[in-house]
Amino acid sequence: MPQGDKSAYTDKQKRKADHIEESYEARGTPKKTAEARAWATVNKESGGGNKSGSGRGQEDTHVASSRGGRAQKSGSAEQRSAAARKGWETRRKNAAH
Repeated sequence: MPQGDKSAYTDKQKRKADHIEESYEARGTPKKTAEARAWATVNKESGGGNKSGSGRGQEDTHVASSRGGRAQKSGSAEQRSAAARKGWETRRKNAAH
């Protein structure tokens, strides 16, 4: 299969890549970079084209797409600090028992 040929990918993988690419473009990433990142994400999750051959029934890992949520900071700096303090106190208390 020549580089860039997407015939070995399932329709679901193609839709997923399109969706990921649109998301990157909405955040200001250039089209070519967004497309490359989208297909890299699909490849990482599913192991490449699944249309024929071995590995067709294997589940996707969703490892690459789940990483995105961790980068987003929720709450203010004080709220995050308070949550970290509370977690530390809870772990210390539980370790004492």
